[in-house]
Amino acid sequence: MTKQELKELEDRLWQAADNLRANSGLKASQYSAPLLGLVFLRFASIKYKKHQDEIEAEFKKYKGTRNEKSIESISQSICGYYLPEKSRFDYLLNLNTKKDIPQAIKTAMEEIEKYKPELAGSLPKDEYLELKSEKEVDFGLAKELLQIINDIPEEANGDIFGKVYEYFLAKFALAEGQGGGQFFTPASVVQLMVEMIEPYGGHILDPACGSGGMFVQSSDFVEKMRLHHQNEDAEPLQIFGCEKDRETVKIARMNMFLHGLNNNIVNANSYYDDVFESFEKFDFVMANPPFNVDDVNLSCVKDQKRFNKYGIPQNKTKKSSRKSDRKNKETVPNANYLWINLFATSLNEKGRAALVMANSASDARNSEADIRQRLIEDGIINCMLSLPKNMFYTVTLPATLWFFDRARCDDKRILFIDARNIFHQVDRAHREFTPEQIKNISCIRHLYYGNTQYMTDLLGEYSLKIETFTAEALVLETARNQKQKARDVLVTKLEKLTDKASNEGLIPSKQTEKELKQADKDLKDAEKEYAEADGLWNEKVSEVRYFESNHQWLNDRFPEKKYEDVTGLCKVATLDEIAEQDYSLNPGRYVGVVIEEDGLTEQEFHTEMEQRHTALNKLNQRARELEDLIEQNLKNIWE
Repeated sequence: MTKQELKELEDRLWQAADNLRANSGLKASQYSAPLLGLVFLRFASIKYKKHQDEIEAEFKKYKGTRNEKSIESISQSICGYYLPEKSRFDYLLNLNTKKDIPQAIKTAMEEIEKYKPELAGSLPKDEYLELKSEKEVDFGLAKELLQIINDIPEEANGDIFGKVYEYFLAKFALAEGQGGGQFFTPASVVQLMVEMIEPYGGHILDPACGSGGMFVQSSDFVEKMRLHHQNEDAEPLQIFGCEKDRETVKIARMNMFLHGLNNNIVNANSYYDDVFESFEKFDFVMANPPFNVDDVNLSCVKDQKRFNKYGIPQNKTKKSSRKSDRKNKETVPNANYLWINLFATSLNEKGRAALVMANSASDARNSEADIRQRLIEDGIINCMLSLPKNMFYTVTLPATLWFFDRARCDDKRILFIDARNIFHQVDRAHREFTPEQIKNISCIRHLYYGNTQYMTDLLGEYSLKIETFTAEALVLETARNQKQKARDVLVTKLEKLTDKASNEGLIPSKQTEKELKQADKDLKDAEKEYAEADGLWNEKVSEVRYFESNHQWLNDRFPEKKYEDVTGLCKVATLDEIAEQDYSLNPGRYVGVVIEEDGLTEQEFHTEMEQRHTALNKLNQRARELEDLIEQNLKNIWE
């Protein structure tokens, strides 16, 4: 399945599902779990069907012998799980609407958990009962939902299902508003975090794992490295996650199943529960924790070793915000530095970490400033990166990425990157990083580490794409020109037939009318074919220009193919320079600014120029057509 086909499938599924939700009166929060559960069930059924013949053959082979095995155990060894007949998607899809389909789906989920203990309590069940009401007789809503998910083709693999699942997660996060962000971090932000810390393999922790997106992207990175014959001997990622919201834990476990990832994801509050005894244990830690939480009970965290290495913020006494608690409790004034502490102390001697944090933490005062100074002087903070606005679906707070590296604590310098002007505008309110922007930003880190080969390889990759797309554009241009000539021939033919009809008087002959209709139809078809060819050519030309701009972006900033400070983009600051800034970790204080007279980023400028160029070409083409038409009309008048 191509990227375009996948995009069309995702959009089609979401539109159908969202229309059904709108007609049902259910909220997005009520609708998300049933929908995601059926995506899960569709994938489980398709995968099981592919192994079913092998499973049944194995069962028949040993049936009645001393080595007889149950079909459940055979299924577990071959497919990884057993799927009873009444838990299969096709069985549910073929149920008559007079049957209680919601109850049947609930039963199907219960049976799956029975034979897959790791999923116990993770699959939606009672949620399907909300898809019916007392007024319903035929349970049509549940049936329609099954039919929508049935549009996912049987040839879809786990990767396709994972992407569809993540697409729905993003859509539900957007639909649910502020609350939806607790279990979803935009993929491009996660991809950048992964590229920056390169989790090749080992133990990885996400103490606020949400739906598990950090794990999915990390696993994809490991697989990509293996495909490129890099770190082939690295051990598989061993996944450990904490999530305080019980329903989100269910979503995360289903997400891991869809991606084929073994995991240990638990329902726990990482402030109070150190379920994995994380102190100096993990190779990698990643998370997008909640920002600015102000009601963490100090007495529950103050004696924990993981929070005491660099210090706990505790300079205020305030009343808990929980209405059920009427007594004054001493709370941590802001939990941001609890998270930062947790990340720093969970790493082993070579561990690396990446976390999303509110910008305010970079300059926080009082006890937070003291903690930040200790972290900086310890050398564990390796890089700070400012994100653009509107990168998240549910919050508008500006954010910064913090990167830790225990293996480089002797180097007290910090790489500051200001990426606020690097983004692709998705729509008016949302932005993301393109894959190339992620690579370009990662290139800065590689150059800083002295890995100049990364930039050489990346420029080579861009050059190859420019060459390939240029060749494809030339082929498309030839086809486009042929379509244009064919169209022009038909325009001339239609003009001649029009003249002929006018010469025959007010009522042209039937033959001429027939020829006129056919010529008009042929011209419309030719216009459509030309428009399609022109569109394909323009798309390919845009791809060429896009990769040319990325190639130029790197060359302009790092012409020697080695790291250097770039005003407005990046700066390596020493401990003395950071001390002069009162130990601020705000990249803007260090990299400086570049004043853009037009207020546009470079990518926005190139995009706008491309759009204007395309519009100009269309206007010029239309002008030429009008000139020809005017000239022909004048000739007709003179004749």
